[in-house]
Amino acid sequence: MSHNWGINLMSSNMKKIVFVIVAVICFGSYSCSWLDNSKPQDLKNSLERSVDKINTAVGKISASDGYQLITGTDVTEKSGISYTDSITMDLIKGIYSYQPDTTHQCNHNNSYKLFKKTGESDSLIINMPNKLAFHPYYMDEYNRQFTMLKNDFTINASEYHCYYNWHGSFDYGLKAGLVLDSVDLGTMMVAQFVNGWNDQQYISSFAFAEGYAINTLYQVGDSIIKEFSLTKDTDTLLSESVLFIKNGTHHPERQYTLSIGNIDIKRTTGIDSVQVYLNGVLQKNAAAVIVDSTDTSDPTICHQSRDILLTFDDGTTAKLSELLNPVLEQLGEIVDSLRSMRFAKRVIDYVAFNIYYSRQWFYYDMNH
Repeated sequence: MSHNWGINLMSSNMKKIVFVIVAVICFGSYSCSWLDNSKPQDLKNSLERSVDKINTAVGKISASDGYQLITGTDVTEKSGISYTDSITMDLIKGIYSYQPDTTHQCNHNNSYKLFKKTGESDSLIINMPNKLAFHPYYMDEYNRQFTMLKNDFTINASEYHCYYNWHGSFDYGLKAGLVLDSVDLGTMMVAQFVNGWNDQQYISSFAFAEGYAINTLYQVGDSIIKEFSLTKDTDTLLSESVLFIKNGTHHPERQYTLSIGNIDIKRTTGIDSVQVYLNGVLQKNAAAVIVDSTDTSDPTICHQSRDILLTFDDGTTAKLSELLNPVLEQLGEIVDSLRSMRFAKRVIDYVAFNIYYSRQWFYYDMNH
């Protein structure tokens, strides 16, 4: 059963959500907590302190269950999945538990109705075995043994909608908290809007329980913008922004900014050198060189296709790839998983549409 609700259904509330997430991503590159009077505020020791904070942050994130959940190699999209209906929270809200009913088909991503409604709620609350959340391919084929597993993983989606039309445009919104055996793993937020090749916006973030968050933005309009940030509470530990201009099929880079704590490294067309700022002050005796790999389709440090060589006032140098190792690889994994909506599509959407199609099948049975 399909509803051709067009992309025009994007509400003012959705726009507000997009604005809030953009504000989080575009938060200032440093705050007063970065000022440490124990050492003089020079570029070199500022970089050392900032790098230590980034390495500590990613070390804690990569050791968390939230990291394993969203970057797991099992969380891959099943081939052939295609959602072409539009659903709102009102169509699927309630409390559901994993209780497969093999006597009823849901006629979509799985042959069976996998979840039973066990309570009322204005949100979408899903209780399921963590085995299926961390290894979602187990949901593709019914296994009687899984019904013996404890429903110890909970998805609490306070916001969910997916508006789709047959022209390929869509408007998608999600905010969901994830809990494993009563332990908070974090909150995922996604806002996506597509209304043609030159009108797209993809925003996603994951706030880990430890107070750290990863935020990503990809926007296509008159230009192309890519942004990413790693934050701790109200501090931005690391952020990167790339602006491309459109020139036919060629999209030259116009502006690049990398912020490491209270250090900003900027390159702009029309300026010969890469500029380095400390606490917003241009460092005249410091230098930076941006080095790209042969593959510059995604010239960002988190994808390791870009590196930066810094030269300090005393003539010594430091390479970011060496200072942030293996942090950059781990950050790249998180950013890729968030931009592709891997967990949202493979788990949350999968379950939401199973519930939705089971509901449609129930009403079909009632009327025939």
